[in-house]
Amino acid sequence: MDVRRRDFLKLGLTAGAVAVAGRSAGAESVSLDRAVGAARDYERLHGLIVAQEGRVLVEEVFRGPALDQPVNVKSVAKTVIAALVGVAIHEGVLKGADQPVVPLLGDLVPENADPQLQEVTVGNLLSMQAGLERTSGQNYGAWVTSPNWVRHALSRPFVAEPGGEMRYSTGNSHLLSVLLTRASGRSTLELARDWLGAPLGIEIPAWQQDPQGYYFGGNNMALSPRALLPLGELYRLDGTIGGARVFAGDWPEISWRPRGRSRWTGDRYGYGWFIRSMAGRQVYYGWGYGGQMIYVCPELAATLVMTSDTSRASGASGYVQRLHDLVERAFLPALEGA
Repeated sequence: MDVRRRDFLKLGLTAGAVAVAGRSAGAESVSLDRAVGAARDYERLHGLIVAQEGRVLVEEVFRGPALDQPVNVKSVAKTVIAALVGVAIHEGVLKGADQPVVPLLGDLVPENADPQLQEVTVGNLLSMQAGLERTSGQNYGAWVTSPNWVRHALSRPFVAEPGGEMRYSTGNSHLLSVLLTRASGRSTLELARDWLGAPLGIEIPAWQQDPQGYYFGGNNMALSPRALLPLGELYRLDGTIGGARVFAGDWPEISWRPRGRSRWTGDRYGYGWFIRSMAGRQVYYGWGYGGQMIYVCPELAATLVMTSDTSRASGASGYVQRLHDLVERAFLPALEGA
């Protein structure tokens, strides 16, 4: 088994070894080795990283890009944007999750906008409870081919009360990217590199922009699996990593507080994170299309990263359920005994 070592000192992480002959003979090691063996049989799965208590136990490339190569993490971008909002509140750029979005967006708001838009807050966008008609699913194509993504998203009719039913919409996350830029006077790329890239020691390449030049707030961001790991660890460690505080210590708790529920999976949703019970433990996960995943299980002090082939559209939801099953039935039990 190819286990790669790297310097995690800046992040407070240490490189460790998967249980293989000559390194560890404990029963828990065999269990972890079997979990990795089961993961290898997932033909869509590209890369896997497993860390516990800041120690990397598994780094595997089954197929596809190397672990330090940026890949399209799809909607994990929403988790990144939510982290940036947490930093913005910590830095005083935003007042808090209850702040209304209309004053932040200013002249970007259509003149004939529904008056209910005045009720929408930063938190509503984070939790997918803005109440606006979705720009995801069957509406996604019309949105991303429109000449002005912000106005298009803000012009959707209200189909629920702000703060009510969860309706997963990439437009909500994009509006967060835009208001971060408006509030700070800096691009979302600059903020991401300064607020996350520098303290976490990760590379954040430039990614897609909308027709007005705002960085896409909910999709098509490229990050390597090794960059995703410290993002999960940042939340597990209550906003600090490598001795540096990135956002307030209550932001993970606030972000992981259930607010809405997915109508497709039944899982709860907080601020940029899904919430699911696995093997009797609470697990929080960021989810990108096709199986780009960050799992954090605070009870086991564990963070897992998975990246997958995005070229196969068929069976995407079933594949992600299989990844959940792999985590629940193989990795969590192995880590519990570690």
